[in-house]
This record gives sequence, C-alpha cells and structure tokens, in this order.
Amino acid sequence: MITLIFSDASPRYLQIADLLRQRITRGQWPLGEKLPSLELLVEEFGVARVTVRQAMELLTREGLVSPQQGRGTFVTGQPAQQKWLKVHTTLDELARTYRDDKPEMVSSEESLATAPLRPADGTPAERYVYMRRVHSKNAQPYSVINIYLDERVFSKNPKGFRSETVIPLLTAMGDAAVAHAHQELTIGTADMEVAGLLRVPVNSPVAEVRRIFTDAAGRVIYLGEVTYRGDFIHLQMTLK
Repeated sequence: MITLIFSDASPRYLQIADLLRQRITRGQWPLGEKLPSLELLVEEFGVARVTVRQAMELLTREGLVSPQQGRGTFVTGQPAQQKWLKVHTTLDELARTYRDDKPEMVSSEESLATAPLRPADGTPAERYVYMRRVHSKNAQPYSVINIYLDERVFSKNPKGFRSETVIPLLTAMGDAAVAHAHQELTIGTADMEVAGLLRVPVNSPVAEVRRIFTDAAGRVIYLGEVTYRGDFIHLQMTLK
C-alpha cells in the first residue's frame, strides 16, 4: 500500500480521481485496459470503499472508464489534453505566440505604480503604468498578469497597450525598445485571490513566470509577473 498525503483543499475522492486520470493520461492504463478491482484500489490508497467508488463514478461520467457487468471496469477514453500553453524560451517565440493566438483579456486594471524591481534587474524608469489582466481561452481563464510598463514607452501607443497584448507591441518597436530580455520560472501554489481569478482551488499548483525587458541603457521598461494554471502549462526546452 502506498502512503498518500491528501490535501484539505478538495475532497479525497476528487484527489484520487485525479491520480487515476493521470494514470490513463500517461498510458499506464491504456485504452481497453481492465482496471484493478475496487478492493485492490481501496487497499492501495488506504481510503474507504465509498471514496474510491465516488472517484470511479466521476471518471465514468467523464467517459474515461466504463464498468461492465461481471467483467470489471475498463478504460474507454482519454482525458482532454489541456497542456496547450507552452512556456517559450526566446523572445521571438513568445511574441509570435501572442500574435498568432491572441488571448481573451477577461479583465484589466490600470494605474501608476512603482515596479517591484530587484537591484540586478536594471535601472528603474521614473514611472510605470501598472496593468493587471486575466487571460482566457474558450472562456477558461489560464493566467493572471501584472504588467509594469515604462510610462514613456506606454505614451507612444496607449490605445494599443490598453487593448492588445504588450509583448508583440514592444518587439515591433525593435531594439529602440527591447535590447535585453530574460525570464525565470518558479513552481508555486495559488493564493486565495489568484485561485478565484483562475477558478481553481486554493493552493492549486501554478507556474509563476517573471519577465524583465531592458532598453539599451539598461533601464527596465517592462516587468511582467505571470501566474499560469498548473494544469495548462507545458515547458519544453531544446538542450542541444
């Protein structure tokens, strides 16, 4: 029997259903495979029989498994692939993604603010325009973005920066705007506010990406703090 550490954020049957769903996704249980009996799963997970039954009923409603009288339960479907959102490792790829697959901006806030910069980021601009946005696809929110844009850069195209995604507009300005760019990714969990915006349980896994763009003088013209739903993100890097 394996020892599972259950979270208090959601019912145990949902957590077990997610584990079983992952086994189907990874191919551990391929299409047509007969699942272990209810008794074996109860023994494996160390939970009540009703908990495993609820998890199996959920997968049945999703069309992933099908119980057959006298034969057992079989895998009959595959979970929908949600990890469509790739974290790009070059600025050109990132800008191209936003140009080709424009997200729906569910909400947006705007004000003047001081950017939370670190000493190694570069020289701060005099003032930043702060914008907070929720990006969505097919009515499903997948990221929350805090944007700090140098007010002088913002003033060159305020209508565009307010209505479109910022990065393609910045890259279209050429080296006069972005001379250097870097980003870092951290795995974290959703706090109460972010969880509400992304429609996920509190403490759900998220990917936090911090992007810094500087101009030729080393001035930080863009700071982007992006929080992605963990179940949407896909990180792929070429190593050679």
